[in-house]
Amino acid sequence: MTTKPKRPRDPNQLAKLIVDLSTRDSREANPDEGKDPAAVLLGKRGASKGGKARANKLTPERRSEIAKRAIEARWGKSKKPQPSTEPSSDRARKKRRVIRVDHEE
Repeated sequence: MTTKPKRPRDPNQLAKLIVDLSTRDSREANPDEGKDPAAVLLGKRGASKGGKARANKLTPERRSEIAKRAIEARWGKSKKPQPSTEPSSDRARKKRRVIRVDHEE
């Protein structure tokens, strides 16, 4: 699987790249350029079967444990407590008071 080439985030650099590509002043870099083709092939072969082999090796209990951990990491984060609408003290009441000042021009 080939990945998309990285594009510049700066709008000016991106515009220059688009103009260069359209006028054929430059070419996009090949991500596999300079790599050993045999090593690339081995990497692709290993990547396609790695996850499946690991899943087959795990027991159902272990897979369930991993899934529970993932759920806890994703959804188990505590939310910030919501402040009550009633001020609990005079100090809190003073903090929430809005002072309006009219400026004369």
